[in-house]
Amino acid sequence: MMAADKRFDIVALGEPMIEFNEISRGLYRQGFGGDTANVAVAAARQGASVAYCSRLGKDRFGGMLLDLWRAEGIDASAVEIDEAAPTGMYFVSHGAAGHQFDYLRAGSAASRMGVPDVPLALLRDTRFLHVSGISQAISATACAAVQAAIETARAAGARISYDPNLRLRLWPLARARAVVEATIAQSDVFLPSLDEALLLAGSESREGVFAWCARHGAQQVVLKCGAQGAWIWQAQDPTPRHVPGFAVQAVDATGAGDCFDGSLVARLAVGDSLLDAVRYANVAAAVSATGYGAVAPIPYLADVLVLLARPVSGAAT
Repeated sequence: MMAADKRFDIVALGEPMIEFNEISRGLYRQGFGGDTANVAVAAARQGASVAYCSRLGKDRFGGMLLDLWRAEGIDASAVEIDEAAPTGMYFVSHGAAGHQFDYLRAGSAASRMGVPDVPLALLRDTRFLHVSGISQAISATACAAVQAAIETARAAGARISYDPNLRLRLWPLARARAVVEATIAQSDVFLPSLDEALLLAGSESREGVFAWCARHGAQQVVLKCGAQGAWIWQAQDPTPRHVPGFAVQAVDATGAGDCFDGSLVARLAVGDSLLDAVRYANVAAAVSATGYGAVAPIPYLADVLVLLARPVSGAAT
């Protein structure tokens, strides 16, 4: 359990976006996205106190994101408004091969984030800082901001949760691998998905991924495997444990991994063990995949607790 005198459970830093999600052929519904922004909403809906740090365009879409965070109870006092750059956006299309993303983010306000935008006071007053590889990939200045945020939060005693969220459209694999490997050692909870971890580790097996994590100083790893649940690896107890997924009729997995991250860190912030937090996050993420969009289907604490009380097939092994 962390010190009770911290104001925030989680401060997240990164790139918020406007989402247009295809609900029928050629028809798109406006929503919200951006991986760390999704994490912030997920954590807030699980009862965590949350702040967000980024840059938004001085446009209608930036205003919509501010309205969202206000409604969700997320502190946006560290969000800067950029008069010279737009708020980023993306489109989600659905087909037989799954969902496809098309981005309009080049030159976005968030990509202009830099070290001067890092909210030093907030980072000294939080239990967790959550960051991602996307925030590191969108620009050199944003990557530097992530590093500065990590250093400030760690110095103040905060824990770092980190999702590499590999996007090879944003940077080459070699560069991504180098940055991710350096960040693993600075993180307390590393949150990759299986597919991206195999690429980053240059491995063909889960065991190879955990060995790669260990070599780069990982303390706690949660390997997200979608409907199959997640695997836990901890340096202090390096025998991997599987936590089964929660069965649902999924329609759109957009943002499910972000919902998992936010839900997990929210539970860690209130003192849950890593195992219990992963069980909880599996349920929350599964529910988020039963509706369209990254943010709208994210469940609330009370709903997850009801589902969590139901028996599930299998057990952590």
